[in-house]
Amino acid sequence: MTGPVASYVIPRAGGGHSDYIVYVDESGDHSLTSIDPDYPVFVLSFCIFRKDGYARGVTPVIRQLKFATFGHDMVVLHEADIRRKKGAFSRLSKEPREAFLNALTDIIGEADFQLIAVVIDKRKLKDRYNIPAHPYHLALEFGLERIYRLLKGAGQDDALTYSVCEARGAKEDADLELEFRRIRDGANYFHRPLPFDLIIADKKTNSEGLQLADLTARPIGLTVLRPGQANRAAEVLEGKFYRDKAGNKLGMGLKVFP
Repeated sequence: MTGPVASYVIPRAGGGHSDYIVYVDESGDHSLTSIDPDYPVFVLSFCIFRKDGYARGVTPVIRQLKFATFGHDMVVLHEADIRRKKGAFSRLSKEPREAFLNALTDIIGEADFQLIAVVIDKRKLKDRYNIPAHPYHLALEFGLERIYRLLKGAGQDDALTYSVCEARGAKEDADLELEFRRIRDGANYFHRPLPFDLIIADKKTNSEGLQLADLTARPIGLTVLRPGQANRAAEVLEGKFYRDKAGNKLGMGLKVFP
């Protein structure tokens, strides 16, 4: 075989798969008994990619950045590790770190994906409801409903779309899968089955999509908590949000509840 892989036409997968893939990650925890006063929200971020653009444009450039910065592509880009300078990020001196952060911000800004984020204010949720819903499950329902609208607008609502989430533990994963299937099978705003399936990936999975979802979640939470505070990451994400025909993101690409 000669020539680059990109020169070959890859046949579309069978089985009625959609042209889209969704990567999901969270910021904050779902506990309603111990609420961090500095970050009292739970954020679930859904990054929706067209598969062809993701495979050809997003994954190669992130790997190239890793090779240029670390010499290999095995580093997993966790927002908390970058922010706290842990692991591989602890070994970056000031200039390489700034160059890496600038390049990563540019990559996110140029990456072709749409963003749907759900922010649950845990204090308000607990105050308003006698028996408040599980923040993760509530955010998942809001997110999947909006993803369905997005896919319907793209003519992809009859094809199977996978959502990829990061594993959190045996019990949490089992609860998540049960809740996902409950929503998918009809317990949703549309009262109909939705064409979704779930993949729960190991936390060590080196998935560019999961890493981008992880990098988006906390900046979104901070913009809701402190809207007047400078937030370069959130500025880059502003143009990614799914919006209605009038250009509004609130209630569409960004759902804040309650």
